Amino acid sequence: MGQLDAAAHPASPESHRGKMRRGRLSRHNAQLETPLFKGRRIPAYELLDERALARIEEQADWILETIGVEFRGDQIALDLFAEAGAKIEGNRVRFEPSQARALCETAPATFQLHGRTPDKTVTLGGDNVVLMPGYGSPFVTDLERGRRYATLNDFRNFVKLTSIAPALHHSGGTVVEPTDVPVNKRHLDMMLAHLTLSTKPFMGSVTAPERARDSLDMVRLVFGHDFLDQHAVMQANINVNSPLIYDDTMSRALRVYAEANQCVCVSPAIFAGAMGPLSPAAVAAQTLAEAMVGIALTQLVRPGCPVVFGSFHSTMNLRTGALTFGSPEANITTMALSQLGRRLGVPVRSGGGQITAANAPDGQAMQDSAGAMWATLMSGAHQVWHAAGWLEGGLVMSYEKFILDLDHCGAMLKLLQGFDTDDEAFGRDAYLETGPGENFLSTSHTLRHYTSANFEPQVSDAGPYETWVENGALTADQRASARWRQMLEEYRQPDLNTGILSALEDFVSERKAAMPDEWH
Repeated sequence: MGQLDAAAHPASPESHRGKMRRGRLSRHNAQLETPLFKGRRIPAYELLDERALARIEEQADWILETIGVEFRGDQIALDLFAEAGAKIEGNRVRFEPSQARALCETAPATFQLHGRTPDKTVTLGGDNVVLMPGYGSPFVTDLERGRRYATLNDFRNFVKLTSIAPALHHSGGTVVEPTDVPVNKRHLDMMLAHLTLSTKPFMGSVTAPERARDSLDMVRLVFGHDFLDQHAVMQANINVNSPLIYDDTMSRALRVYAEANQCVCVSPAIFAGAMGPLSPAAVAAQTLAEAMVGIALTQLVRPGCPVVFGSFHSTMNLRTGALTFGSPEANITTMALSQLGRRLGVPVRSGGGQITAANAPDGQAMQDSAGAMWATLMSGAHQVWHAAGWLEGGLVMSYEKFILDLDHCGAMLKLLQGFDTDDEAFGRDAYLETGPGENFLSTSHTLRHYTSANFEPQVSDAGPYETWVENGALTADQRASARWRQMLEEYRQPDLNTGILSALEDFVSERKAAMPDEWH
């Protein structure tokens, strides 16, 4: 309080300099505040004009009318489309122009994904942005142990790290594949980790309909049957087998989640030149066509089921066939798809995120990731998968890159919120406390806001060269290595009712005992 009084009545240059020194000392160890993300204030970038958007939508209709989409092994899905007036020939479903879009109209424009604690509930759609970690990597890497197959312990580590990362709002799904657990049982351990190690929303299993049902049974133990029937608490990632095929695993899992009123994210995966034509316009149109069909199916199963229009697309090195990420062509496709999703009237999951084909958390990795993330967030996407940890085109989750990506996520979230122009933001009292030529480091305005005014990364080193050398000349990935270990040491498991925990553990044990191990 005395410091604030001194700042209000500067008596002399000497007392001012003393005040500056005291201010620096008090600020040096002050705890950083991480304000809650309150929504996008920077408008989404509009890449395409009305004519271009209409042309893409016409192409999507042409694909659905002329070529169609196949549903292989799912007669129920075919019957639902037939009842809705689509043309069925064998496994092929065709639609009249605008017919698929009309079937999507009952999907909500915004909805909530409920966390296990209310403070972790997120909203998808509108001005909201939800970030989540990488997905599906069979390998992990860190500086000490190198590249290796992921284990259940790695999976739990990433759930813990995500749980305490302010810049991530969602626990993810198969963050890494726990390859030390049988394939037919690992979904149970992953669900148990999401439900007990974090309170953030998460994704359930989709690799078989019975695994989807297991996921639902487990969340009912935590949230209750009635709550789950009316509220979404988890998502299903339904990948289209592009080009233009839904296999029975995906379509049946989609129906399981839709029946339970849980969020279904429909994500075509188109690698330009392989799963579709190589131009951004063609990729955007095919993505829209494939996604509308999946969204339509959710609404035929249960009108009003919450959905997300997803995408995962990349370009290729057309000389070698290698996938590339963060390319300008993929990034402008991301921007176009966000526009198309807004016109469809549902939340959008971007095909971007901090993705890269790099093999190490190096300059290439961060350049690819930064380019993809900028395009993703400027596009107006509502949900961003693969926002942290992704390497090698998704084959690897890197502990060090996870931490480096968290810093970039935090910086981008700060940017999206713009800045205030109220009286407090202009700090007129700070001018009255100082004079020409004097600095503002210890004014009352600075002291009121210094813990929250600027985003403060946890890994970057902005000190002088000599200090950096004295401290070991550590590179960013080396500093990130120390940071993720520190975070795991600081992690504390959130509380869960002991009866619910016992019920979850019993369910997992009984389901595992009921089936033999399968490793493929």
